[in-house]
Amino acid sequence: MILVEGEILDMPHPNPPHDTSVGLTEDVLRRVFGPGHWVRGQMALVLGQSTDPLPDVAVVAGTPRDFPAHPRTALLVVEVAESSLAYDSGDKAHLYAAGGIEDYWVVDLVHRVLLMHRAPRPNSGAPFGWQFASVTTHHAASVVSPLAAPQASLRVEDLMP
Repeated sequence: MILVEGEILDMPHPNPPHDTSVGLTEDVLRRVFGPGHWVRGQMALVLGQSTDPLPDVAVVAGTPRDFPAHPRTALLVVEVAESSLAYDSGDKAHLYAAGGIEDYWVVDLVHRVLLMHRAPRPNSGAPFGWQFASVTTHHAASVVSPLAAPQASLRVEDLMP
């Protein structure tokens, strides 16, 4: 369950490919970001008074001891999508844009691609009043870098089972 704009949403229970992808993504991002960064798996991220999404993976600057309360931002947020693709690349993307997340990725297990959302911008017609100005698709063989770690190179297929 997640809290979005004061509404509790029941999310489907993850299946083994989803869980494997979350674990692989956490491992890759720990190597990419290294010490001084906390790669958080399925933990709350407070984006407002009444919004606490539970991203599959979020990378924050600092260590667990730096957060007596849930973080209010992240350097990178990743959702793994199979049955939730429409929600993760739609309303949830708008929610993260409204929360000021600069780098939001959706690992699409069905099509074996990474949808990379960047550059949040206000848009009064979008859900939550925000959208990402840039959304690009990267196939499994592609190599990508997080905005907060531009020197790093990771293969999209390393995020997938």
